[in-house]
Amino acid sequence: MFFLFGFGSKQKDLGPGSTRTCPRCGNTTVWARVKQYKQFTVFFVPLVRWKRQQLEICTICGTAVVV
Repeated sequence: MFFLFGFGSKQKDLGPGSTRTCPRCGNTTVWARVKQYKQFTVFFVPLVRWKRQQLEICTICGTAVVV
């Protein structure tokens, strides 16, 4: 019997976030809002998702902040 399974992190884009000043690069921009989670898949079908969180990411340097 052959099973094809996997697990890893996934991000889903939720659109633009708020305007923030980045603590790392110092630029003031509109950050991107994403939903990030870990998932387990069997035959490319997600079965279990855990560690769900919403993040805002600086569009210049990539610094992430939990919302």
